[in-house]
Amino acid sequence: MLIIPTLDLAGGRAVHARAGDRSRYQPVESALCRDAPGDPLALARAYRRLGCASCYVADLDAITAGSPQRSLLQRLADPRDGFGAGLVVDAGVSDPASARRIVELGASRAVVGLETLRTFDDLAAIIGAMGDEQVVFSLDLRDGAPIRHPTLPVPRGTTPVELAELARQAGVSTILLLDVARVGTGRGVDLSLVAQLRERLPEVVLWVGGGARGARDLDALATAGCAGAVVGTALHTGAILPYSSIR
Repeated sequence: MLIIPTLDLAGGRAVHARAGDRSRYQPVESALCRDAPGDPLALARAYRRLGCASCYVADLDAITAGSPQRSLLQRLADPRDGFGAGLVVDAGVSDPASARRIVELGASRAVVGLETLRTFDDLAAIIGAMGDEQVVFSLDLRDGAPIRHPTLPVPRGTTPVELAELARQAGVSTILLLDVARVGTGRGVDLSLVAQLRERLPEVVLWVGGGARGARDLDALATAGCAGAVVGTALHTGAILPYSSIR
């Protein structure tokens, strides 16, 4: 299973996401680069030194206000300055044009989040334009409840598993299960929902983010059939270092 470190960006800084309350995020203080709190480029280089092949980047400025941090994303994609190849970027993508712009800035894959997706037809159009290998669908949840764009035309009671099935029907091959209420809290991962998704969509590549406390949680995710774990806090505190699956 891949360990996919996370970078949450706000106003040019790397911030520490906790429980999805973006107004209270503070600059990251990480065991990986103690002398550079909040420095996204230093943190990205530290992730690369761990041998990680991918890095999940959440551009919070783009997600909340539609303004991608273009220069910073380009620098993060530069191996001389930041992480290099392998960036998986969530920047509020909602149509093929915005997906292309993110890849043109250097991202290897564009994330389409449930939070910003307006219709599943839009998701299908993005995949048609980009190919499924360049797209990750983020199943955005808060305490297990979907965080959905208000225009998304599905009934209010639609379950996370049903939303994942709709994404699969639109052509998605990789799904990130991301519960923001678990991020940075040490609450552990929702293995029950992981099992439901794995049973209903066995062919999908499944990543999980939010709540991983250490090696035991990562081992449980690997056993449950997850291909990747998106991790932040457990890396910053050193709780999962060393871990044999980091690559």
